Amino acid sequence: MEFSIKNDNPEKLHSDCVIIGVYESQKLSNAAQSLDKASDGYLTSILKRGDLEGKADTTLLLHSLPGVASHRVLLVGLGKESEFSEKQFSKAVRSSVKALSNSGATKAVSFLAELPVKQLSVRRRVALIAETVLDATYRFDAIKKKKEESKKGITNLAINVTLASEVKDAKAGLADGLALASGVSLAKDLGNLPPNVCTPTYLAEQALALAKKHDLKVKVLERDELKKLGMGSFLGVSQGSEEPPKFIILQHLKGKKEQKPVVLVGKGITFDTGGISLKPGAEMDEMKYDMCGAASVLGTFKTIAELDLALNVIGIIPTCENMPDGRATRPGDVLTSMSGLTIEVLNTDAEGRLILCDALTYAERFEPSAVVDIATLTGACVIALGHYATGLFSNNDDLAKELLQAGESALDRAWHMPLWDEYQPLLDSNFADIANIGGRAAGSITAACFLSRFTKKYDWAHLDIAGTAWKSGKEKGGTGRPVPLLTEFLVNRANNANK
Repeated sequence: MEFSIKNDNPEKLHSDCVIIGVYESQKLSNAAQSLDKASDGYLTSILKRGDLEGKADTTLLLHSLPGVASHRVLLVGLGKESEFSEKQFSKAVRSSVKALSNSGATKAVSFLAELPVKQLSVRRRVALIAETVLDATYRFDAIKKKKEESKKGITNLAINVTLASEVKDAKAGLADGLALASGVSLAKDLGNLPPNVCTPTYLAEQALALAKKHDLKVKVLERDELKKLGMGSFLGVSQGSEEPPKFIILQHLKGKKEQKPVVLVGKGITFDTGGISLKPGAEMDEMKYDMCGAASVLGTFKTIAELDLALNVIGIIPTCENMPDGRATRPGDVLTSMSGLTIEVLNTDAEGRLILCDALTYAERFEPSAVVDIATLTGACVIALGHYATGLFSNNDDLAKELLQAGESALDRAWHMPLWDEYQPLLDSNFADIANIGGRAAGSITAACFLSRFTKKYDWAHLDIAGTAWKSGKEKGGTGRPVPLLTEFLVNRANNANK
């Protein structure tokens, strides 16, 4: 998809299609009013016939409007004008792309960026158009011998702004949107790859390639180095697999030298059988997505690198497989973590927390301003929140508020879950300092409580993305979440640090 910025009148543009909005009750947007005037009321006449009422997620494609240079005009329903929000704006953009996917139009000019959205600058509106269009047109056929036949749809989109003075901000917004979409696409691609391709070694190679392209610092620790560091918990998970574990450290150091970094920690289980506590066979193929936390860290790093974000950010990715081998960790085994705490393994399928705890201990050496871990950690979070909100836990309410607000702004929402002391005793063990599960009740909370034992020395938040990192069923595939949330959070941090 190629994008550009324009500042022109809708009736004068020579294009395959012009995209304009219509509010509920058939109220025309400003661009639609211009086309209606140029066509001597043609749009008003069409709408009076009842073919489009302006409700959200509805469209109407018109051809050869009199007085209009474009071959087609796409009317997009916007819903009620009084309720037109960022979410409705994004829906309108997505509807416009879907409506043109089977048309003969390959070039289009969108006038949706001109729509007023409360507290949304032209820069953000343009960014959101680019993000939404690229998300809606994403395809994954990298490993198919027979590629999908090229579908119809737009390949060139111009985004029009009302004033010439807005062009500069619009171009900046386009750069923002393309950078975010690039990171989201990488996270999707990594999640969608099969587990025999996207191994721990492959993830390490992607980190090395990303670092080389964007001048980032990178280091990959191997098994022997992990043993020397005392990462017994991480290594305990990996010991049942033929695939060697990797511990990836990425550094984006574009902030002031004295600035303490933000650390992102991503769970990278490239396939999770459950280990000796074997999962049921149904839908086990989806356990290739158990590295989506790692994918989101790599995707976020790609985005902030393309933005050249003035912030110090560290990425830590512990990655391995969880397999049921003769050498695999058993229920009842006790592991010694890097922190020195011993862990009784009651269920080998609660392995994500076992690799994250050593990564969280490793994060201490960076003296971080904040640490955020991202993990497809618990099915319990899916039961609690479904597939709409990411579960958010934190030992610092201010940090939690930052992340919640970032999620709202990025349309990548999270929900603040409790992390009360009353839940901690559920992890008591008779044989070790801590058990790796706390029973069936409050499973996502006790998982977060486990991680909190290793985050005493810094402000920390945990994002449980088990319900939001991928979709099942007919639309099966990675979502790229929470790259938008993380990016917004880091951009806000950079803006505040550089005031």
